Amino acid sequence: MSRAVQLDRRFVWHPFTPMADWVAGDPVVIAAGEGNYLIDEQGRRYLDGVSSLWCNLHGHRHPTIDAAVRDQLGRIAHSTFLGLTHAPGAELAERLIALAPPGLERVFYSDSGATACEIACKIAFTYWQLRGQTGRAKFLKFVNAYHGDTVGTVSLGGIDLFHAAYRPLLFETLAADSPYFYRSELATHAACGDAVLAQVERVLAQNAGQVAGIFIEPLIQGAAGIVTQPAGFLRRLREIADAHDVLLIADEVAVGFGRTGRMFACEHEGVSPDLMCLAKGISGGYLPLAATLVSGRVFEPFQAKGVTFYHGHTYTANPLGCAAGLASLRVFEEERTLENLPAKIERFTARLRGLLSHPHVGDVRGWGLFAGAELVADQATKEPFPYAKRTGAAVCLAARRHGLMIRPLGDVLVFIPPLSITTDQIDAMFDAVAAALGEVLPA
Repeated sequence: MSRAVQLDRRFVWHPFTPMADWVAGDPVVIAAGEGNYLIDEQGRRYLDGVSSLWCNLHGHRHPTIDAAVRDQLGRIAHSTFLGLTHAPGAELAERLIALAPPGLERVFYSDSGATACEIACKIAFTYWQLRGQTGRAKFLKFVNAYHGDTVGTVSLGGIDLFHAAYRPLLFETLAADSPYFYRSELATHAACGDAVLAQVERVLAQNAGQVAGIFIEPLIQGAAGIVTQPAGFLRRLREIADAHDVLLIADEVAVGFGRTGRMFACEHEGVSPDLMCLAKGISGGYLPLAATLVSGRVFEPFQAKGVTFYHGHTYTANPLGCAAGLASLRVFEEERTLENLPAKIERFTARLRGLLSHPHVGDVRGWGLFAGAELVADQATKEPFPYAKRTGAAVCLAARRHGLMIRPLGDVLVFIPPLSITTDQIDAMFDAVAAALGEVLPA
């Protein structure tokens, strides 16, 4: 047993991890990364099938980003953004606004996806107070939503497994269903989406003048098990928000920076949100960094009334993170990352759909290089496996033996590789999944 494992078992508490199982298990100690691979202490290589929790875009140890971080270290590693500024933070803000949907004009930095969403919540609430509409203090969320793990973002979430225990701490929110078509009784995905949007309209009408904003994960509810929205859903939601004079807040923490095939998921439907939350891939997966982008409409009363927004973090706009973010955007340009995605997405989608030939794969779904495969006990009836059986986790552990590192969401296998993955590596990933399925769930 390595010293790292001994120390970990004695002192560390891991997130989203049953610690009794962890301490009794055989943990993998990651010692290095190279391109799209992770390397453990014994030198075994694993394809990074979930981009180190959905954040690595261009592979590990990318020379352009490495050089940018080293260069910034030669200047300064950190300086407060409270009352001061620095070039990496200002330049990255300029680049983000240039890339973002039209209408977004300001960048408020933070350090994680949860804080980016918490900030959006507080800005939206304060905006309506400054407008004199003090009754607008509620937010509309969707069942199965996930926006982070702070008390505020848990209030905006909708996954009981994660959130039910904290209900006494949470503020009240309004909720609409999610368009989870696979588990719906409706005939089409479009009909499922229409039913949800009709519910949104009813909730807004019943709470007229009380709703500050709608929180939405555009195109995909990630932590819910890769639950996708039908085409046109996001565009229609924008129209409904406008009709009821409610702010639309897009949580692009997971889906931003090329994951769905475009820089931002909102672009697929030509939607400009009033606020947009970014994190994960913003630094290329190198350093903790997040941003809340704000429209001119929302920012205007803060400036016009001389109001201070009382929120901040010690490491707001950390120069190393911003330098990594600027370098990541250079990689997008120099390597034509977005232009090269269609061929990869085509191969990825074909191999994903091929999993349906296995009798215990009930559904596959996703956008771009962001997808999941739902495992079921019975393909015909959609009967799930017992939760306690942890079938998804067993398949992911088996995949490690075939050189693939993935994590499940319940019994949904999640595939979110780096954008730099090659078509050959896509084949290797799904070959490993097929082998793991064959071992854990033989046909």
